Amino acid sequence: MTKIFCDIADLNLIKKFNKKKIVKGFTTNPSLMRKAGAKNYQNYSKEILKICKNKPVSFEVFADEEKEMLIQAYKINSWGKNVYVKVPIINSKGQFMGKVIKQLNNKNIKLNITAVYTAKQTKKILKLLNKKTKVIISMFVGRASDVGKDPLPEVILSLRNAKKFKNVEILWASVREPYNYLQAKKIGCQIITIPPTIIEKIENFGNSFHRLTIETVKTFLVDSKKSNFKI
Repeated sequence: MTKIFCDIADLNLIKKFNKKKIVKGFTTNPSLMRKAGAKNYQNYSKEILKICKNKPVSFEVFADEEKEMLIQAYKINSWGKNVYVKVPIINSKGQFMGKVIKQLNNKNIKLNITAVYTAKQTKKILKLLNKKTKVIISMFVGRASDVGKDPLPEVILSLRNAKKFKNVEILWASVREPYNYLQAKKIGCQIITIPPTIIEKIENFGNSFHRLTIETVKTFLVDSKKSNFKI
């Protein structure tokens, strides 16, 4: 089963999607928090946790150095039992955050390791982990395909490499279309994180091609009438 997490930071949307059975958790990042209008990162995160008390929620560190990253990670972890601390596999200078990952994992802090693109990176992470503490490895499938890369072999190999780790889940990130959910299910991804608009489309899965044809033609007809087009 592939769990759907909602990728969002907007409080009203979290209230709405937290009620949906299809949504099993939430992921956020500093960009989504900024877009949602957050002024104070900690206070805003705690507002999210007031809404989402039981489902897992990932909050990302935004420090770029190991020492500061660890300080932020410990603070974020203290916010709630359902919190996953999101840390990047490398910092902006390209330095592997292995020490950060290993230390936090050894302290039994649940991690969401983000910005992962290759099976080689996944393997590097797995070498550092114990087999008890929960870890999510977020692979940015959509962003890889945006630049003409085929991400599927990397995800499939990552899943294979992580098979021995019952505490590790591979997450399909940066979704581009509803069909990505079916792709993730097919290869056995444990989690896929999806923006709200695409989750709503997934809820409408099942339309026949005939029905889709009729709806498409009706859309064109309605728009032509609204514009009062004449030939």
